[in-house]
Amino acid sequence: MDPKLLDILVCPVSKTKLIFDKDRQELISTAANLGFPVRDGIPILLETEARALTAEEVEAYRAQK
Repeated sequence: MDPKLLDILVCPVSKTKLIFDKDRQELISTAANLGFPVRDGIPILLETEARALTAEEVEAYRAQK
């Protein structure tokens, strides 16, 4: 994921910064508890395409910050 792109992208639900999870190819919103897929390098920032994160996942991502 291009760092410049990551700097300007925000969660469409909470309007907060996103965290890129390279292993899962997801953009993570800890504010909305959602993981948005990145397919072929293209972020899919649709709430209907997002995966709900578990409380444990959210805490793990927050600890990484």
